[in-house]
Amino acid sequence: MPELTFKKLFFRLYDRKISSGEVSFSQLGIGKSDFTRLCTEDNFVFDDDTIARISCAMKLTDEENAQLVDAAQQCRKKDAENV
Repeated sequence: MPELTFKKLFFRLYDRKISSGEVSFSQLGIGKSDFTRLCTEDNFVFDDDTIARISCAMKLTDEENAQLVDAAQQCRKKDAENV
């Protein structure tokens, strides 16, 4: 089974919340440049404060938040190993 990266997990959660009308892009407070980087760079990860703010704005469950934070840490760890 392919790895669920931060990018894939974020967009899975984001798409569900946007399509249900629970949240809008502007409510997340994500800068357009960061969102563009997330869309175009496979290993881009928001900083911890941004992840916390997004998780709160999207009203993620504790489990969803933990998964997102874990995916971010895994991505950062892979990046560090590839330096």
